[in-house]
Amino acid sequence: MVRQQRGSGKDRPVYMISVAAELAGVHPQTLRIYERKALVQPTRSPGGTRLYSEADIERLRLIQQLTQDEGVNLAGVMRIIELQIEKERLEAQLAEAEAAASRAERKLASEINEFRRSMRADIVHVPRGGIVRRDVR
Repeated sequence: MVRQQRGSGKDRPVYMISVAAELAGVHPQTLRIYERKALVQPTRSPGGTRLYSEADIERLRLIQQLTQDEGVNLAGVMRIIELQIEKERLEAQLAEAEAAASRAERKLASEINEFRRSMRADIVHVPRGGIVRRDVR
């Protein structure tokens, strides 16, 4: 099943099936088929009315492009969408890993600098008459 996250903005469900179908350039029955095949999951109102978001409309347009222009069947479309979702998930995971690596590099550099400062030996000056220690930190 292909799942979308709901929230605000592009994911806010606002379009009834007839409007969504018109915006996507398909028949409402086609949207019902896509829903049965889990290609799109419109939100349901308390009364059971399907409500489509702008993100749903974009997905419907993509499905139309793939099936009409590219000749991909619905099983292929489902796989393409699943791969897109997986790609986005992996990109987010990579961005998190890169941020964590950057934080670790900064922390390590700071710890190395602190270690270097702590390893500086006190300057020892031996004047005539005795040893005097001076800290140069």
